[in-house]
Amino acid sequence: MGPNYIALAVPFFFLLIAVEFVATRRRGRYRFADAVTDLSCGVGQRITLLFYEALLLVAYTFVYRHARLFDLEARPATAWLVAMIGVDFIYYWWHRASHRVNVMWAAHIVHHQSEDYNLAVALRQGALTPVTALPFSLPLALLGVPPLVYVIADAINTLYQFWIHTESVRSLGPLEAVLNTPSHHRVHHGRNPQYLDKNYGAILIVWDRLFGTFAPEREPVVYGITKPLRSFNPLWAQIHHFVELAGAARAAGTVSGWWRTWFLPPDHVAERAAAPPSLSPTASGAGGTAAAGADDPRKYDVPLGTRLVVYVLANFGVAVAVTFCLMMWESAIPLPWLVVGAALVMLTTASMGGLMERKGWARPLELARVAAVAVAIPTLALIAR
Repeated sequence: MGPNYIALAVPFFFLLIAVEFVATRRRGRYRFADAVTDLSCGVGQRITLLFYEALLLVAYTFVYRHARLFDLEARPATAWLVAMIGVDFIYYWWHRASHRVNVMWAAHIVHHQSEDYNLAVALRQGALTPVTALPFSLPLALLGVPPLVYVIADAINTLYQFWIHTESVRSLGPLEAVLNTPSHHRVHHGRNPQYLDKNYGAILIVWDRLFGTFAPEREPVVYGITKPLRSFNPLWAQIHHFVELAGAARAAGTVSGWWRTWFLPPDHVAERAAAPPSLSPTASGAGGTAAAGADDPRKYDVPLGTRLVVYVLANFGVAVAVTFCLMMWESAIPLPWLVVGAALVMLTTASMGGLMERKGWARPLELARVAAVAVAIPTLALIAR
């Protein structure tokens, strides 16, 4: 199916993040623990995709081969035009649904948890969002967009969105009327009441203007979700809203209440009186009225010593390098190696998060991780012989 375009872009992502960090260090736009958590969530998504991304492509290809209405492969120019516009259009509706359907919000909320706004936030992604996006992509298969064309168009759409996660670009002038820009996307990441559930576009902002979800950037943006996560644990970041929804669904006590909890908007959680406080309409993180204190500029942070920063940076750097290799050569790597490498990467991100928060379980986990690495490397080397 061709090269992994996201994997090829990874070195450039980190280079640009480093440039932005150096350029904005005096303005404090990066907090070390928050940035590491952002990147850990991104690593988590890419690691989990190693094991199910092919199934998503199989589903798209099946629909394309057996149910397509048009043969766009014979008309490449039309295929590309339909793919580029179509991917952007379906992204708008997937993104909008991801803020208005609770179970989809549980997957997408990861991207909105950071209280900073920088290029590292662009890589903070939910591990399950590609699953929720699959049904939205299938109409393009029905229209006859070839799988390879769809994959490339989707990659271009994704890559474009990296650079708009910055405060360093204020305005693009007339282009603001058509394109999604840093200014528009800052609004989308805001928890200010007037910014909630606005500006869903990917490359184009015209969909928001057409369908009534556009809001201009008029006042400083307060970033994050209306009930802050207050954690640097990337694994908890991925599942915390699912856990809260499961608790609310159990508390609902009826089939109707269960259904409403999972599938209505976050600001219409069923059985509100029985739901946990974090699921109240004012604390869902999307829709409704912002929670009390949503404009509080204080951010969750922990003091980190220099030695810990160096240790986390070194180990996380190795985890990123391993992730890059797994993404680039996954088809050539034996499944046992892939599983071991993925497990060690995920263990590393969890351990580094715990160490940064000084959790009691973090040191034992880190010792276990180091021991696992010490066993895995020579074992895999022996197997390779």
